[in-house]
Amino acid sequence: MSKLSHIDSNGKARMVDVSAKKETNRLAVAKGAIYMAPETLKLIEDGGVPKGDVFSVARLAGIMSAKKTADLIPLCHPLPLHDVDVDLAADHNKGCVEITASASLYGRTGVEMEALTAVSVTALTIYDMCKAVDKHMKIGDIRLTYKSGGKSGTFEAD
Repeated sequence: MSKLSHIDSNGKARMVDVSAKKETNRLAVAKGAIYMAPETLKLIEDGGVPKGDVFSVARLAGIMSAKKTADLIPLCHPLPLHDVDVDLAADHNKGCVEITASASLYGRTGVEMEALTAVSVTALTIYDMCKAVDKHMKIGDIRLTYKSGGKSGTFEAD
C-alpha cells in the first residue's frame, strides 16, 4: 500500500509503513500551559512545593515521556530521538507556566507526537506536584507550533 494511512485495505488499524520514505532531519516544537492561582505560581518559583523542585521534576518527566511516546500512543513508531528539550516559564500576567518542548531526529517519520507528549506529561507532572495546594489548575493550549523535515515540508503556526 503506497498511501500513508493507519487503515489497511480491510479497514483495520495498522502502523504506517514508512520504509520507503526518505530520511531527513526532523524537528517538532509544541507548546502548552498550565493555569493556576498566583499563590501556586509563586510557591513553585520559591521552591515551596512540598513534593520538591517542580520545574526540574516536570522537565525530566517531559523528556522521559517523549522517549516513551510509542508506548503511550497507539500506532506511533518507536523513534531514536537525537534531542528532546523542555522549557518552562512562569507567566504571572497569564497566571500560568508556559511549556515548550522540542524533539528531533534524523529519520523517516516526524516527531510531532513526541513533542506534544512531552508538553502534556510536563503539564500533568506540574499538576500532580501542586494539586495538594491548588485543585483548580487547568491544563490547556497544547498545540504543535513548528515542524520541519519530511515530504510535507515546514509548518509554522501563526
